[in-house]
Amino acid sequence: MAQTKTNAMRILDAKKVSYEMLTYDNKDGKIDGISVAEKIGRDHKEVYKTLVAQGQSKNIYVYVIPVAAELDLKKAARAAREKNVEMLPVKDIQKWTGYIRGGCSPIGMKKEYQTFIDESCLVIDSIVVSAGKIGVQIVLEPKRLKEITKAEIHELIK
Repeated sequence: MAQTKTNAMRILDAKKVSYEMLTYDNKDGKIDGISVAEKIGRDHKEVYKTLVAQGQSKNIYVYVIPVAAELDLKKAARAAREKNVEMLPVKDIQKWTGYIRGGCSPIGMKKEYQTFIDESCLVIDSIVVSAGKIGVQIVLEPKRLKEITKAEIHELIK
């Protein structure tokens, strides 16, 4: 099936970052990270989800963590140097990021938000994240994702 490039892919192309595009069928409605990892035949440890939170300061933060893990809000707040952070309601994700739930890429959001990637990315060769559209993922080196998103690496999961 022919795919049009997503905003995230156009950004990677413009910066000459090599990546692989993976697609999966989402007609069954299963778009959670673990289902996606199974559909694309990748280990859960390589597939990451993008979460968006808001700090007490009202700043928006992006957290990229393994799909099978849970974000530790205390660790997330510490990374962002906030007293606390709360997950952004699903209904607000598109307003802030330009992406919808299940298709939220850490690359190419409406604004450049401070981004954090879980330290587990340091022990894998490739990381899989959403390409910015449900049914499309991109695979790239963790260090390249860190560079593109200007992310910090922190311990973020429970």
